[in-house]
Amino acid sequence: MKVTRGYSDEVVRPYPVGTIGNFDGHHLGHHALLKRVVETARCAGGTAVVLTFDPHPVKILAPHVDLRFLTSAEEKRARFEQAGIDEVVSLEFTQAFAAFSPEIFAEQVLSKGLGLKEVFVGQHFAFGHKRVGKIDDLIALGKQFGFVVHATPPVMIDGGVVSSTRIRQLINAGHVDQAAVLLGRHYALSGVVAPGEGRGRRLGYPTANLRLPPDRVTPADGIYASVTILNRVRYDSVAYIGTRPTFDGGERGLEVSILDGTHELYGRTLSVEFIGRIRCDAQFNSGEALSRQIASDADSARGILRRYHETIGKR
Repeated sequence: MKVTRGYSDEVVRPYPVGTIGNFDGHHLGHHALLKRVVETARCAGGTAVVLTFDPHPVKILAPHVDLRFLTSAEEKRARFEQAGIDEVVSLEFTQAFAAFSPEIFAEQVLSKGLGLKEVFVGQHFAFGHKRVGKIDDLIALGKQFGFVVHATPPVMIDGGVVSSTRIRQLINAGHVDQAAVLLGRHYALSGVVAPGEGRGRRLGYPTANLRLPPDRVTPADGIYASVTILNRVRYDSVAYIGTRPTFDGGERGLEVSILDGTHELYGRTLSVEFIGRIRCDAQFNSGEALSRQIASDADSARGILRRYHETIGKR
């Protein structure tokens, strides 16, 4: 897959078929849209193109908003490639770009810049200065500038639209199992294991400590059944997110304990998938009380993970 920064009307692409968006999360709605782009491009012997923006428009237009992401840049690229996209065109989003009228965006970017022949977007797509352009405007501009617009209906699950906003809300509330239904996979965070204070080991449950990425959506504080991935090998585990209130608190972080086996993890990169929430964070009167609760949490995690593996096995 080719990744291009900016666009040029000198680049020639065989019958380019494209879509536009930030695609944070690569959820089931995104999957459906990308699938249509790729299938259409393949049938025409053309090029499947994604037009995206960096930084995220919200970072420029509403810098006061604490926007956190569901996917890193590396994850997004990998998932575009998995979907069969041939080229990702990343445009720098600036105040000047945000001032483009719908007509200039359609002509200069979509028609002349990328040479698109077909464009797939959601039914509620908005574009141009202050998002004044709507789907009917894009359809009309497409006829004027030589591309066909396909308005794609949203994917609905449990009576609601599958969206990145909805998924962020579920993860922030700790409902990682519900978020997984909309994502089509379990939400994960990655990091390098750093030395801790050794409390988990003294309590009988050694933990790997990871810093929470400051720009990523983080599940609510608490205990989760999880799967930890090390060198592509998956291990059942228990994950904790919180400030360790039993020990007078501290910086919010992620700790993970692999349920079976002994592993040397310091300095290693781990990815932690959150399967299901066991309980909220809590403060205990003593280390012994916490140790008993950790043992109970481990049993709960094994139960959740057993059901998870059974479900995977039936697919």
